[in-house]
Amino acid sequence: MSLTQTKHHGMICYSSHVACSKLTPQPQAQTLEQRRRNAKFAKNQESRMGKSEDQIKAQKAKEVHKSPISLIWVVVLGFIIFGGLIFEAFEHFFGK
Repeated sequence: MSLTQTKHHGMICYSSHVACSKLTPQPQAQTLEQRRRNAKFAKNQESRMGKSEDQIKAQKAKEVHKSPISLIWVVVLGFIIFGGLIFEAFEHFFGK
């Protein structure tokens, strides 16, 4: 059985028949991160329903913004940057 190349509805098909069925891509499973973000987006959209733009803007102004880096990482970075200076100062004053 030989396969023939045909164009059908703008698609190149390899089949033994002239007619080619369209291949539909299978939907991919949602990851846990996507599901969490979709739920957060849906909750945000539901909270906006029935409110004017002024009410939405006032609500955004009241929200507390979360720091993009946690306090633990700030302390670690501070220790890396300033820790060497502190150890050098101790060695200079109390060393030898």
